Amino acid sequence: MALSWNEIKNRAINFSKEWEKEEREHAESQSFWNDFFNVFGISRKRVASFEEPVKKLGEKRGRIDLFWRGTLLVEHKSKGKDLDKAYTQAIDYFPGLKEAELPKYILISDFNIFRLYDLEEDTLHEFSIDALYKNVNLFGFIAGYTKHKVVEEDPINIKAALLMGKLHDELKANGYDGHPLEHFLVRLLFLLFAEDTAIFEKRVFTEFLEDKTHEDGSDVGSKLAELFQVLNTPETKRLKNLDESLTIFPYVNGKLFAEFLPIVSFDSKMREALLECCYLDWSKISPAIFGSLFQSIMDKTLRRNLGAHYTSEANIFKLIKPLFLDELWQRFEKIKKNKKKLQEFHQELSKLNFFDPACGSGNFLIIAYRELRKLELEILKILHTESVLDIETIVWCDVDQFHGIEYEEFPAQIAQVAMWLIDHQMNMMISEYFGQYFARLPLKKSANIVHGNSLHLEWEDVVSKDKLSYILGNPPFIGKQLQNKEQKEDMKKIFEKLKGAGVLDYVTAWYLKAANYMQNTNIKAAFVSTNSIAQGEQVGILWK
Repeated sequence: MALSWNEIKNRAINFSKEWEKEEREHAESQSFWNDFFNVFGISRKRVASFEEPVKKLGEKRGRIDLFWRGTLLVEHKSKGKDLDKAYTQAIDYFPGLKEAELPKYILISDFNIFRLYDLEEDTLHEFSIDALYKNVNLFGFIAGYTKHKVVEEDPINIKAALLMGKLHDELKANGYDGHPLEHFLVRLLFLLFAEDTAIFEKRVFTEFLEDKTHEDGSDVGSKLAELFQVLNTPETKRLKNLDESLTIFPYVNGKLFAEFLPIVSFDSKMREALLECCYLDWSKISPAIFGSLFQSIMDKTLRRNLGAHYTSEANIFKLIKPLFLDELWQRFEKIKKNKKKLQEFHQELSKLNFFDPACGSGNFLIIAYRELRKLELEILKILHTESVLDIETIVWCDVDQFHGIEYEEFPAQIAQVAMWLIDHQMNMMISEYFGQYFARLPLKKSANIVHGNSLHLEWEDVVSKDKLSYILGNPPFIGKQLQNKEQKEDMKKIFEKLKGAGVLDYVTAWYLKAANYMQNTNIKAAFVSTNSIAQGEQVGILWK
């Protein structure tokens, strides 16, 4: 469990007082860095090693003072030494590192001065040891509070999808396929994200694989099966003689690890592919974007037929802003100085319900939820200007306000897990503002994502129209020439004997079903669609 920012700042002050007079590089540097990591509640031994040997340019060999693979490289000097030279020395180690091991940060120190280089953002922060407590937020990547502005083309999202795709191909080539493979990958997605975002202790899953499985991969499948069972068991009901490497994992719940999956057979190549996934920083992955990229693992020829298509975040905003978001923010601006009305507004937000009847991997639901939580945070900032004893009591919006139907099982599973992931990211944002750690674990609520054919299911069985507020999404377009036999039957079912319905795009079935469902309610709806339904021969048939 991550420490609160208040606790981290207090520890930083104590650390600074203890070390402000130290000068000797070799005498105390390792103790210095052990204590530094302890400021963030992290055991240095869990994530990083001292004196890591590495080949430098040419035939030279060197030793990195402190190295956290894929994340941080530290170069330490005696007080007053040239820190520019230390930075050059740090960069000289890069040619001897594998790509997956390259750090995202370089930290230089001489006990008195800290220089933190963010290599991805190309920024430098320098401050003295007595100002560490003012700058602890720069080290959110250690504590699990990483802030990252995600863009759709962010290479980190693409790299993550490619790594998972590589693992998928290895598993499938060895005969592990279908539902077990899909569910197995979704579980791994959660584990990879959890250890980098303070849901679990830092690097706990990676260390489990590195230390408790054989290099040939022969026992990876059985070890993972045992871990899944532990994650599905409350701490009070676990076997008392479990290895410490398993007891350190918290109870997850949420039914994510409840189903028994056939034990997968790994080899050394597959184990290496999984470890390569572990070395990526999953705290920087966008659940909204990655969910869609994750689907690229599927056979590309299936995507159009199954509606597993991708909508950019910019286009999602074009839909959700006029549908509900602009109005909510306008109301907030009008009443934000009236605490009583603001409390009533907060209560209203917690009762809104959203439904995407063709949700894919959930990116519409994820972004709608994220934006709802951002608005809630602005409300909380005004209502709770003093310290809050328990953040959980003031955060009312939750993932169970979101509902979806998805034709394919794999993206349906991704959508449900991605909603937990975005929920945790928003909890970390609130944790940072109020200075205390807040995480919902074990998972008690989940988004209601139903696997099935949206045009066959009764939407009322998925979410009651009496409580629903908004219908939104991006149903598959599919013109008449591209519809398969099953889709043509769906169209006949929805439009019955309507003359001329044979020319309509597949997406129009969602329009008619939504219109019927919304009758005599206050529900509002918006879908992404091609302009073919608003001009040409389809207009007269559909809209009347």
